[in-house]
Amino acid sequence: MVNWANFVSQLFNGLALGALLALISSGLTIIYGTLGVLNLAHGAMFMLGGYAGYVAFTYTDSFVVAVVAGSLFVMIVGILMERIVIRHFYDRPDEDQLLVTFGIGIVFVEVVRLIFSSDTKLVPAPPALQGVTNLGFVLYPTYRLAVVGIVAVALIALFFVLYRSRLGMIVRAGIEDSTMVSSLGINVHRVFMIVFGIGAMAAGFAGIINAPVVSLTPGIGDDILVETFVVVVIGGVGSFPGAVLGGLIAGEIISITSMFNPSYAYVMLFAVMTLVLVLRPHGLLGAKGRE
Repeated sequence: MVNWANFVSQLFNGLALGALLALISSGLTIIYGTLGVLNLAHGAMFMLGGYAGYVAFTYTDSFVVAVVAGSLFVMIVGILMERIVIRHFYDRPDEDQLLVTFGIGIVFVEVVRLIFSSDTKLVPAPPALQGVTNLGFVLYPTYRLAVVGIVAVALIALFFVLYRSRLGMIVRAGIEDSTMVSSLGINVHRVFMIVFGIGAMAAGFAGIINAPVVSLTPGIGDDILVETFVVVVIGGVGSFPGAVLGGLIAGEIISITSMFNPSYAYVMLFAVMTLVLVLRPHGLLGAKGRE
């Protein structure tokens, strides 16, 4: 018999996880949609955000400073990564891009492991967000509720950057037709560098926001990377709304399945992904004809 309080709690867990996946996936789909680069180091960016925030929190004892520092650090890393390495691979075969980003991700993980060891690190939630909240029908951790709100604000801000700014016009043009951007007389390399930095920052921001929920380890980005790619496939490659929808769907699938049998969470996730690919090859909100 289903324990309804536990079921509702798992629904909220799925919402929190889905919101994080939506944010991470939006960064990945922006990078791929604009630059055409499938960034296998995206999970490592998530991990770097968590550790950079941890360092900032250690020195300042401020969660806000940790979030800002973690996000900005990963944005800078993303910009440098694009400037030094990625831009030399735009015209290279896809497998070269996959290999170089995979290799960069491994380097990031091993550097973090060398500095911090494999021991878990924890960034505590702000005092005001600790404890539980009585929702009337269930007691639920206050910080996890806050995660949903924080990520929602971040997604709205990212939406306005993409759809209500000049940079957003250029980014969306690149998502629809990346070759069109260069024909507009715009400094394409600078735009690509900024886009890569924003996409990386989205993952880094999610990494530090997630740190009070799941302890940090150097390999924390591995599972997230797999889930993020599934989200992008379900929602549609290059679709920002698709990344949000796919993230929420994936979060609920993982959470609800885990309530009955955690070992089948990924099985169900990949089953749904396969079903979507069969019925809608371009994803739920992906554009037909997109390469």
